[in-house]
Amino acid sequence: MTKVITYGTYDLFHYGHKALLERAKALGDYLIVGVTGDDFDKNRGKINVHQSLMERIENVRRTGIADEIIVEEYEGQKIDDIKRLGADIFTVGSDWEGKFDYLNDYCKVVYLPRTEGVSSSQLRSEIQKIKTGFIGDEDLCKKHMKEASYVNGLVLSDERDFNSILKTCDAVYISSHAKLRYEMVKSALEAGLHVVCESPFALNEADAKELIALAKERNLVLIDAIKTAYSTAYNRMLLLLKTGEIGRVMNVDAVCTSLHDLQDGRTEGKQGSLFAWGATALLPVLQILGTNYEDCGITSFFSDTDTGFDLFTKLDFTYGNASATVKVGKGVKSEGSLVVSGTKGYVYVPAPWWKTDYFEVRKENAEENRRFFYRLDGEGIRYMFVNFVNSIENKKLSYVDDEVSVRISKIFERFESRKNVRIIK
Repeated sequence: MTKVITYGTYDLFHYGHKALLERAKALGDYLIVGVTGDDFDKNRGKINVHQSLMERIENVRRTGIADEIIVEEYEGQKIDDIKRLGADIFTVGSDWEGKFDYLNDYCKVVYLPRTEGVSSSQLRSEIQKIKTGFIGDEDLCKKHMKEASYVNGLVLSDERDFNSILKTCDAVYISSHAKLRYEMVKSALEAGLHVVCESPFALNEADAKELIALAKERNLVLIDAIKTAYSTAYNRMLLLLKTGEIGRVMNVDAVCTSLHDLQDGRTEGKQGSLFAWGATALLPVLQILGTNYEDCGITSFFSDTDTGFDLFTKLDFTYGNASATVKVGKGVKSEGSLVVSGTKGYVYVPAPWWKTDYFEVRKENAEENRRFFYRLDGEGIRYMFVNFVNSIENKKLSYVDDEVSVRISKIFERFESRKNVRIIK
């Protein structure tokens, strides 16, 4: 029996994919198809994949052509698979000609001509025609426009006037001051635009719920622009915690601090610690332990000028069976790490944890410690825009649940009211 092996992403499956698989199967008696994993695709720079790994596997399975389907997860796996599965022929499209000649040492290599006139990239370009405007903080807009430019088919608008964006665009990224976001998001949704907005997009619970309901009513997408939520390492950490790797999670400590905004010594007109870092630091607490905490104590250190600029804010959460601490600072510097403590060990994410590509699982027995590395491009921003586009096209959910967005707004509402907030000047 002659075994044939081939690999591909198989995103937005089309007749060209099927034709290539049919020709591959004709080379032998048994066809093994490797579907590239999500992380492996990211490592190869493919961030515009529209369908999940399971959807792409199902694309291949439905054809009935493959005798066996495997997942490609790491560089060099092809050699391992050929040896392990006893493949006689490796085949791939002719656009890769010469790339895999090194595999001739392990089996016969055949390059097959691809079907002309169709490709997944072409289909994605045809599907995605979302003109997006950018409004708010100039530096943030420039950074997000740069990352959004990597997302296939996302058309970037040059408009810098909000009213013009509402009239000419399909979507908008908003990074204005937190106190302006609610009205801007509401105007954008009422104008029929999809919205990705810096968090929080509202400063009280009622307004947040109103915006979410409005987006659903208009069949529009509204997501919190917390880029950490789209980091591969961060998401793998969340999945690992669910497996019980460190036992029951008992405590989460998240710290985010920076001093660069106060280098001139002025606080007037600048966003304080909670406004700058709060949503990011709250994310792991609310996603790991949930939104139904029993109590939240807030302590804030304000500048002498009483401009409303908090130099440092600490939040202490109490849950029924766990606790958490969040520390954010614009006038205080600390170790910006994330530590998740459990009954069997803990997860340590070094500074700056909010844009990490690496984390550790540490146990009592150091020999059981494990390290995890994942590629991170653009601090997670470009992955966020890919999810934004996919959410618009396929109604996929954001990586930040509505419940988390509402709870973040509720915490800011309490902070703004200064009720039950210990203030130190």
